[in-house]
Amino acid sequence: TMLPGDLGLVLKSRAKHHAIAALLNKPYVFEDRPLVVQYEVNFQDGIDCGGAYIKLLSDSPSLDLEQFHDRTPYTIMFGPDKCGEDYKLHFIFRHKSPINGDFEEKHAKRPDTDLRKVYSDKKTHLYTLVLNPDNSYEMFIDQSSVSKGSLLTDVVPPVNPPKEIDDPKDTKPEDWDERAKIPDPEAVKPDDWDEDAPAMVPDPTAMKPEGWLDDEPEFVPDPTAEKPEDWDEEMDGEWEPPQVSNPACQTAPGCGEWKTPVINNPKYKGKWKAPLIDNPNYQGVWSPRKIQNPDYFEDLEPYKMASFKAVGLELWSMTSDIYFDNFLITADKEVADRWAADSWGLKKLVASANEPGVFSQLALAAEERPWLWVVYALTVGLPVGLAVLFCWPKKADNDYIYKKIDPPKTQDVEEDEEDDDEEEEQDKGEEEDGESGQV
Repeated sequence: TMLPGDLGLVLKSRAKHHAIAALLNKPYVFEDRPLVVQYEVNFQDGIDCGGAYIKLLSDSPSLDLEQFHDRTPYTIMFGPDKCGEDYKLHFIFRHKSPINGDFEEKHAKRPDTDLRKVYSDKKTHLYTLVLNPDNSYEMFIDQSSVSKGSLLTDVVPPVNPPKEIDDPKDTKPEDWDERAKIPDPEAVKPDDWDEDAPAMVPDPTAMKPEGWLDDEPEFVPDPTAEKPEDWDEEMDGEWEPPQVSNPACQTAPGCGEWKTPVINNPKYKGKWKAPLIDNPNYQGVWSPRKIQNPDYFEDLEPYKMASFKAVGLELWSMTSDIYFDNFLITADKEVADRWAADSWGLKKLVASANEPGVFSQLALAAEERPWLWVVYALTVGLPVGLAVLFCWPKKADNDYIYKKIDPPKTQDVEEDEEDDDEEEEQDKGEEEDGESGQV
């Protein structure tokens, strides 16, 4: 996400070489002050194979930016580069030998940080290199340190060559013996050592299982198969039914010719070799003698590199639409930080505000990888199912339903009820008699 009205430099074509450069107001001379190099890169379509590094072009009377190419002398090369699964953040400087004036590239050690996300998230990232007069250096991505070290100890090849080197004219003597061990010349092969004994022999204890059907083949023609109607014997040859397992062998231990299984030969020893002993003539591993290195020097201030007066991009990429912006060369890290806050920092805020929520990001990821829906379902459904299974209330074992019945009565109460019943019957009888008399 870019800021409204903000412009950048975009590499538009893939599988081509590109070059563009601009002069500084004045050459940058390495003195007793730091160097800070900073710029922004956005791999808007990701990156397959290609670089996005910048070059600080050396100050030279012959420097012609119209003729800028891959062999134009540079002082420092810095920035991201990727091909295949090799993710790099280059910091290379060209060091001049004080002996013969030759330049040699020195490569800083690789960052310990995993750069995959930075190169694939399609966001604008800030790359910063800081060089100090004490020969220390540090690289930052998005203002977080990813690598630091010393120009004297953490570059390959080393700035200072070794004091001694192998003598290129020295050769190993023809009779030089580098064998630490040799076959014992006094050893003799034992008389009972049989080199011709086979490694495997038939098992003498094996016996053919009872019921083995020697005369039955393991496979027989399929009796249910029929020759296809369109079979042409002149074109297709004689038709033969397909083979199927012999039904007679299903109940037998085996069919066909029985062969004795083989086992390791207990008498097998293989080819005899004499045992090894210490070589009495061993002279060690030969190495050429050392001589003084004629190109030796000691440069304790590699920071003082060749001055530069232009910044350039000289790139080849299999990916298009690589975005560059806000190139900065300064001697003050605080200036670079303030500049970053006013440019890259604002872009970061705008990008964060426009980022989709967590659920939207999950949905977008599943659009590219539909199998993620299964992962989401398991991730959400499994805990819910387990929670229901273990937390749902269960019926207690003694939770029975009782039928309501009349409470038990004592014997006295039962007798009183019987007396009451008799009295009621007598009263009914008297009433009936009275009614009869009146009639």
